Parts: sequence; structure tokens; C-alpha cells
Amino acid sequence: EVQLVESGGGLVQTGGSLRLSCEASGFTYDDYAVGWFRQAPGKEREGVSCIGSDDTVYYSNAVRGRFTISSDKSKNMVYLQMNDLKPEDTAVYYCAVDGGWKLRKAQARNEMDPFDSYGQGTQVTVSS
Repeated sequence: EVQLVESGGGLVQTGGSLRLSCEASGFTYDDYAVGWFRQAPGKEREGVSCIGSDDTVYYSNAVRGRFTISSDKSKNMVYLQMNDLKPEDTAVYYCAVDGGWKLRKAQARNEMDPFDSYGQGTQVTVSS
């Protein structure tokens, strides 16, 4: 059973930083991607970033240059370091997992498709 547990959300001022953590376990892909999605009130969920089992990464245009994704395979952890936060980054952030082909498709199309499994989410609020 896939288990994804997010933590690290909170309230921060514009220009501040947060680091989200995702403990990911129970999936059997050899070639996998772990991604971060977010959903703001009244908006559709959007892909933000993902990292593959080979450590290749993807960032959406909205966060490239401000967010950094990383992983620690020994701890089954994926992190999202978010710097220079803006009010438009306010959303519930979800960790998700799917096959590695989702990452390659995101790199080719510059857009993340929905992933197969999601965690419960963690709230990030950026005040102006």
C-alpha cells in the first residue's frame, strides 16, 4: 500500500522560506517519480515539481529558480525547499508518486500530468 505523508507547511511572510517533507513508502516501481502538487482555493490542482529514481528533476515555470526538490533514498524522504515565497504560492501542497515516465513526459511537455497516488496534503500560507 502506497503511503505518502507530508509535513512542513505553515504560515510565512512574502519572501520567506519553508521546507516541505514527504515520507514515501509502499510503492513498487523500480522507475518512479515523486512529485509535489498544489491546489489553491477555487483552482485546479497543479504540478509544481518532481524527482525521479535517477534523481532527474522537473520544475514548473511558476516555481523554477525559487523551489528546489531533493530526495534522501535511505530515509524514503523527498523534500521541497521553497524560497522567495509569494502570496500566489498559497495552497495545499500534496506529495504524489507514479512511474518515472510521468517525469519524462513533464520534461518533454513542460507540464505535469496528474499522478496516481497522493498524500493528505499540508497547508502553505504566504501573507503579503
